Amino acid sequence: MVSNAFAGGEGRGGCPIMTAMGDPKKIYRKHQSFVGLRGKAGPGAEAVAARLKALDSAWPSDGDARVRVVREALDELHGRRQPPAGQEAFALHDNSAAEMARLTDEELPRYLHYRFRYEAFPARRRLDEWPPLVQVEPASSCNFRCVFCYQTDSDFTKKSNGHMGVMSFETFQRVVDELAGNVEAVTLASRGEPLLAPDLPKMLAYARGKFLALKVNTNASLLTEKSCHALLAAEPQTVVFSADAAVEPAYSQLRVGGKLDKVLANVRLFHDIRDKHYSKSRTITRVSGVKVPGSGELDDMEKVWGGYVDQVAFVDYNPWENTYERPESGVKAPCSDLWRRAFVWWDGLVNPCDVDFKSHLAVGNVLDSGVGPLWRSAKYQALREAHEAGRRASCSPCNRCTFI
Repeated sequence: MVSNAFAGGEGRGGCPIMTAMGDPKKIYRKHQSFVGLRGKAGPGAEAVAARLKALDSAWPSDGDARVRVVREALDELHGRRQPPAGQEAFALHDNSAAEMARLTDEELPRYLHYRFRYEAFPARRRLDEWPPLVQVEPASSCNFRCVFCYQTDSDFTKKSNGHMGVMSFETFQRVVDELAGNVEAVTLASRGEPLLAPDLPKMLAYARGKFLALKVNTNASLLTEKSCHALLAAEPQTVVFSADAAVEPAYSQLRVGGKLDKVLANVRLFHDIRDKHYSKSRTITRVSGVKVPGSGELDDMEKVWGGYVDQVAFVDYNPWENTYERPESGVKAPCSDLWRRAFVWWDGLVNPCDVDFKSHLAVGNVLDSGVGPLWRSAKYQALREAHEAGRRASCSPCNRCTFI
């Protein structure tokens, strides 16, 4: 079945002028961050459901680990298998259906294998050899100082503190070589703006065709004709342009350092290049903003941005820009991201979380050990076990975070 609920997303949170939003008691579900998403008409959920039914009929009942996971996903989607007690059944949400609609029939099993592990494994505390998703950071620096972002933390952005930098192509190549064939979902973005990495075009070319769910997030302010071609030629599944408003001065008040007219012109340039040179592109383009006071309504966003992208969305505000100064949350539930994704910073450091943007929880470095071994390392496992045992309060900054 296909659900109308939203899952996944590219949320960012926190704002000094938005105290009312930073509710220290509110629980944030990181894998359900969309508060609104609209897209251009496509094949739709019914067409995807019909293709999944055909796959269901042909897929074997047993086999290796990947075959079994796909069979489990299909059985749950079609109601033949019940989830564990207290858990929601696996469902394909609107954004997932849109992604699947652009895949070939041969690619559908790979997508289901990734998505079931991304959606169901974290809730059920299941783990295998690889993260369902890896976020790779081409650059930790940014040319914006958005009011809801940890780039406003001067201790983080001070170069002498060692957090700022760009990933070398050699490090990127090493990470991609390890992940290819083992991980389907890779997002190029995390703490900074990817287009600040000089080697990004080379990185995109190297990653082309290696991941079914390659995604790039950018504030679009640095887009050029060259970078538009580099992005489109790499054939990512999704390119997200981050924008939270459709009018000035709201845009530049929220995205400090940015100008709406410049970003709008760049997104239009990307649209025009895609139409002219990549008319058969399967890449989904989305303008996604953080839903905060001053960001306007989805109708306003759609009117301004909708003519240039496939989707327009808002994601929930998540207060993480001041993680280390927040009061202890009292949250005892485990953070699902410990079973969902891993982060590789520009210098190769592997971190379980980007709320911990200063890497207090780092488990190692890919230059010393690969992503796979670190995902199952004793340090990573100890953090998961502490969360599962109700000892989240003993972990910092988990004790100040409200993500589950």
